[in-house]
Amino acid sequence: MSDKQYILSLIAQGEHEHQDFKYQISDARKIARSISAFANHSGGHLLIGVKDNGSIAGVSSDEEMYMIDQAAQMYCQPPQSVQFTLFRVEGKNVLKVDIAAAEARPVKAPDEHGAWKAYYRVADENVLASATHVRLMARKSQDDAPTVISYSQREQLLLDYLKDHGGITLSGFVRLAHCSRSSAEQSVLNLCQMGVVTLEYHDGHCLITNNSIN
Repeated sequence: MSDKQYILSLIAQGEHEHQDFKYQISDARKIARSISAFANHSGGHLLIGVKDNGSIAGVSSDEEMYMIDQAAQMYCQPPQSVQFTLFRVEGKNVLKVDIAAAEARPVKAPDEHGAWKAYYRVADENVLASATHVRLMARKSQDDAPTVISYSQREQLLLDYLKDHGGITLSGFVRLAHCSRSSAEQSVLNLCQMGVVTLEYHDGHCLITNNSIN
């Protein structure tokens, strides 16, 4: 497959969970949020020099690579490694930037105000990870598996609710269980690590849902 065929086949997929188009890179801090989102998820890639509508604009590869490397090394905590591949398509350069899933999570990047936040890839968007999700990522990175093998009354209440309703926010669970937010979150984290429930994002909300693989 030629460079042109390969890139056009990727563009035809549109932006999705593992692919994002960037017309150009003008802000290293902003691109660091994309790196954070992919690294905190299951990896993905950027196509630099491609407009949102899929048309190829091309890039000045040296400048783009410098800014992306700066984003990955200076504006990601912990620093991330990215892989560059340059393609020549229709007389223009398209830069593919591969971002691997991070081993140590969460990966944070500065928001618009300079505060370090963790991002996550949802469909074709980078969203701010919820506080509970950030704690879950940190716990999983530490391999701090829960020793609980039976469910508390509070956890069983959550599972019964999810069976009938599909999903609930952490605030909703707090109200349902009449418990503190920290207690509710601890139950959610334990169940997530045991693979019983998972966290999903819908319409800007982080929902606790049944793990579909169970």
